[in-house]
Amino acid sequence: MVRRTSGPRRRTRRKLKKHVRRKGLPPISKLLVDYNVGDKVDIIIDPSVHKGMPYRRFYGRTAEVIDKRGQAYILKVRDGNGYKTVFSRPEHIRLHIK
Repeated sequence: MVRRTSGPRRRTRRKLKKHVRRKGLPPISKLLVDYNVGDKVDIIIDPSVHKGMPYRRFYGRTAEVIDKRGQAYILKVRDGNGYKTVFSRPEHIRLHIK
């Protein structure tokens, strides 16, 4: 019997798929955005960048920036009745627009 895979990117064929005209690496301007503590951001995972990728469960969620650690940001995400701390690099987050 073949053992089922249990990697962090399993069952993400649709979630981590890019549009055909947007394939490739993201523009450098996406990396240069500075987020301040308290900013609301949306977690949109860029599948072409593997480093600093948050877990797939948090895709599409809105989070609050708590701190910056190195190149990554520490985010507070609501999960059920509580909050979770998520580490993410700037390629995978964008400013939340109301």
